[in-house]
Amino acid sequence: MTDAMASSSLPSPSFDDVFCGLLPRLYRRAVLLAGSRQAAEDIVHEAYLKLAGRPYRFLEHPEPYARAFTALLSVAREAHRRERRQALIGEGGPEDGPGSGALMRELPGTGWDGARERRQAELEAVRMLSRLSHRQAGLVILVDLDGYTIGKAARIMKVQRCTAARHRARALDRLRGYLAASPYDLTGR
Repeated sequence: MTDAMASSSLPSPSFDDVFCGLLPRLYRRAVLLAGSRQAAEDIVHEAYLKLAGRPYRFLEHPEPYARAFTALLSVAREAHRRERRQALIGEGGPEDGPGSGALMRELPGTGWDGARERRQAELEAVRMLSRLSHRQAGLVILVDLDGYTIGKAARIMKVQRCTAARHRARALDRLRGYLAASPYDLTGR
């Protein structure tokens, strides 16, 4: 009877299977946090290594994406801090900043222009999110792009709900301010 029960139960997915299923979504979010495709690949790889240290925790988590996103955000924050401490050798132009020429994943057949509008919108989102702190950007991504509630996003980010709401409100205010001061502003302010 135990053989029949063992054959009827589904095998549990491995760490690699679960993580690979989350990769497309993690790469898209990493590009928004990092600003370039290469930095995003590095961040996702570091998050993989961080989670692979204790795969049972990742697999036992009720929402693996939340656990992976938290690791991704932590690695992105560490990478940003590391980059800030490094001294630049040469002066870089504005084309060297975040979101400059980052080749984001284009979806074929999404429009007559080959997803050019979508790519421009994603690059603009990267530019805007790069001006926020990592916590603010993470909350905007979780709540406004991924559709989580503020309470659930607060649990993912490991902060109080009111703190998450306050950080998100400040982030949205900053984003509105950047849009109002944008050179593309047509209101004439």
